[in-house]
Amino acid sequence: MISKELLNILCCPETKAELILDNNTLVSVDKNTRRRYRIEDDIPIMLIDESEQLSLEEWTKIMKKYGKET
Repeated sequence: MISKELLNILCCPETKAELILDNNTLVSVDKNTRRRYRIEDDIPIMLIDESEQLSLEEWTKIMKKYGKET
């Protein structure tokens, strides 16, 4: 599990947007890129080339789940 302290300093490498911890992934709050980064063995894989771009529908669902504006 990623510590709160680490989550507070991590940001999306592409847009520098805030990240939300969603299960075992980190999701960018940036609506344009909608990046999701996986976490392996408690290590966030923050490479843009290895991230996933979420559909607007899936991203919106995650943002609403955590009370973020869309």
